[in-house]
Amino acid sequence: MTIPRSVTFVRLTLAATLTAAALSGCYVVPLGQPAPAAPPWQAYAVAPGPVAQTFAARLYPSNAEASRYGVVAGTVTNDMNGRGHFNAQIGGEQFQGEATRVAGSRVNGVANATGSRGGNLSCQYSMNSATLGSGQCVLNSGPAFTMHIGG
Repeated sequence: MTIPRSVTFVRLTLAATLTAAALSGCYVVPLGQPAPAAPPWQAYAVAPGPVAQTFAARLYPSNAEASRYGVVAGTVTNDMNGRGHFNAQIGGEQFQGEATRVAGSRVNGVANATGSRGGNLSCQYSMNSATLGSGQCVLNSGPAFTMHIGG
């Protein structure tokens, strides 16, 4: 049995039309799409905190007991928040402690330090400017000093 050529042509045309119709509604969807790009990080300038300042402190003998030590060198480090650290060496004894401003005062302060051999150094000072000051210091054993800060 032979199928006429016109029927074969019709069948092929019908098959092609149905295939084209079936595929015409399709579209390609990519799988695993990348996430949308996040906005870039923004940089913010941060103002630096206060920077600590270190000042020289010189203690000059102001009584006979202190004269045997001569001029004593020390340091005061101001953390710019109303307190700081105080160091000095007197007669081979290393003193370390704190310096703080008197409550309610912008210029007056106290400094106390404990020595490596058990001594105590107590000072009262007044700042004449942001970098210069003066005061009095006394060791618990009696020697007294006049203190100059800065310069």
